[in-house]
Amino acid sequence: MDKQLQLLKEMTDVNAPAGFEQPMTQFMKGLFENDGIKTIQDNTGSIFGVKEVASNHSIMLLGHLDEIGFMVTEITEKGFIKFTNLGSWSGTVMTSQKVTILTRKGEVRGIIGSKPPHVLPTDERNKVNPDAMFIDIGTANREETINAGVSVGDAITPYSEFEVMANPNYLLAKAFDNRFGCSAAYEVMKDIKHNITLYSGAVTQEETLSRGAITAANLLKPSLAIAIDVCICSNTPGMEHSGQAKMGEGPVILLSDAWNIGHVSFRRYVEQIAQENEIKVQHDHLTGGYTDAGNVAVSNNGVPAITISVPTRYIHSNVSMMHREDYNRAVMLLKKVVESLDDATVERIIKQEI
Repeated sequence: MDKQLQLLKEMTDVNAPAGFEQPMTQFMKGLFENDGIKTIQDNTGSIFGVKEVASNHSIMLLGHLDEIGFMVTEITEKGFIKFTNLGSWSGTVMTSQKVTILTRKGEVRGIIGSKPPHVLPTDERNKVNPDAMFIDIGTANREETINAGVSVGDAITPYSEFEVMANPNYLLAKAFDNRFGCSAAYEVMKDIKHNITLYSGAVTQEETLSRGAITAANLLKPSLAIAIDVCICSNTPGMEHSGQAKMGEGPVILLSDAWNIGHVSFRRYVEQIAQENEIKVQHDHLTGGYTDAGNVAVSNNGVPAITISVPTRYIHSNVSMMHREDYNRAVMLLKKVVESLDDATVERIIKQEI
């Protein structure tokens, strides 16, 4: 496994759902410090590498540290665990999946329990009720579950191993949403030449209303921002009419999402840089989702903000699939954009002269 694959594996292996991002904050801090890169953090745990130059402007590249998960809300007398969501889940992808409970004693493996189809009435077999779900860690009663270390308030993450698929460009793991963005933000910092100050890192709690983007943007006060996130992939059966982005065909520039219309002048500038550097890009829009660009865009006095994504299969489930070349081209595009900016160009973007 080469260094890039090892980085992606290590990042996706970290268990850090929304509100419990500290392991990822520390992981990113270690990466930056090992490369001698200065860091800055807000009080929620959002962390950025900083490369300052003598300029009037700065750009913020932000992935998000958190993944979707759950939190323990109750331990029943029979030892089963009730839970609530941290981020958006569909009940159809939850049943019978392995999970990891993050206790103070260490990790505890469990499974989201379900009834076998043999005992379900016909009218219930195709229905899913997340409120009726529970986690089974293999204990006989409440006392055994507590003795195993489980407490109300503990975080829970999906369990899935990083794998390289039959086509080695296809990568499988939990939490590509959004450890892809964390890894890309880190890779951009290496060996980059830039004329404006660069903040590149990741924020907390994107999956729960993009809260970390608010505090981070207020701390950094960037002139421009690019959110780095995953997006819907349309080239699987049944998804052909649910979007335009296809895995393996390059990074995606989002035209809009539920919270943000991509800043027109900045988007056009990024498209121009992609064309000049022969980086194939796609376009798409989200009607039922958001990225951190929305909250950054309305921070301070307003920030021109867009989102650059990669199409990812099976997002917001226990496992996801990403194309390695989409990742590499996204990193290349981000680098080229940052390297091309100077104070005069930023002023033109802000004034929408491009």
